[in-house]
Amino acid sequence: MVSSQNTSWWELVKKTYANWMLNDPFQMSAAVSYYALFSFPALLIIVIQTAGVFYDRATVKGKIIDEIKKILGPDSADTIEMLIKNAIIEDQTNLALLIGLGTLLYGATGLFVSLQKALNTIWGIRLKPSTGVFKMILDRIFSLGLIIVIGFLLLISLILTALIAAVSEWLTSNISEVFIVIIHLMNFLLSLGLVTVLFALIFKVLPDAKITWRSVWIGAFVTSLFFTIGKSLLGVYFSTMDPGSTFGAAGSIVLILLWVSYSCLILFFGAEFTQVYASHFGKGVIPTSYAKKIKD
Repeated sequence: MVSSQNTSWWELVKKTYANWMLNDPFQMSAAVSYYALFSFPALLIIVIQTAGVFYDRATVKGKIIDEIKKILGPDSADTIEMLIKNAIIEDQTNLALLIGLGTLLYGATGLFVSLQKALNTIWGIRLKPSTGVFKMILDRIFSLGLIIVIGFLLLISLILTALIAAVSEWLTSNISEVFIVIIHLMNFLLSLGLVTVLFALIFKVLPDAKITWRSVWIGAFVTSLFFTIGKSLLGVYFSTMDPGSTFGAAGSIVLILLWVSYSCLILFFGAEFTQVYASHFGKGVIPTSYAKKIKD
């Protein structure tokens, strides 16, 4: 571990970029986006069902589709909505329902397992050869837990967004429209906060490593800033350049793959920053009992 209290943030960013490029993030993001394409329907169904326990499922689904529409456009949003509809399990025999649920859970957790492998690579750790089936099952359980957490974060977002919208309507009708700027700022901070929590859990739970919460929170906050800005830029890029138009009927699928791939690049950069920050100002990244370190 290299410790230097005089290290500037700019030096941390330069070190992060150098390490990020060495790990070939483009190949890793392409691999994760491939798994994501097959995981999306199951993942979104579990998220919708989890949040739908406490909130109207149609509203939850509409919120997700609206967010996708803002970034990828209506065609891709319709494609994802169709994938969700086709993956819903209903009117099945008990055996078929059991098999369907198992397939659903396995598919939904596949994205996070592939993310775990990528984060392990970025943080310079590798599973020990003696790792068995128990670890594989444990990884799937942790991944499922993260999916449920995403559902609850979405639920919190829906509730707070509805509350902010109600306050905004009251302020603009009774006081002044100047407060609209404050409302937009509140929405931005809400989104940033929830994304920070999600990234913090991903960095803390998914990799086979131990890292202090201080390093995790700082890394997650920086990652969420990059991600929030990147999401807006991706929305502008997809709406103006329309990179999926040259692929015809497969354009929506291509856009989804590009979106996941670009998002993963941002996530991996944030993970690399977290590792660099922990090495300079924390205790570094320490492998769990299931893993070993492969680089300093």
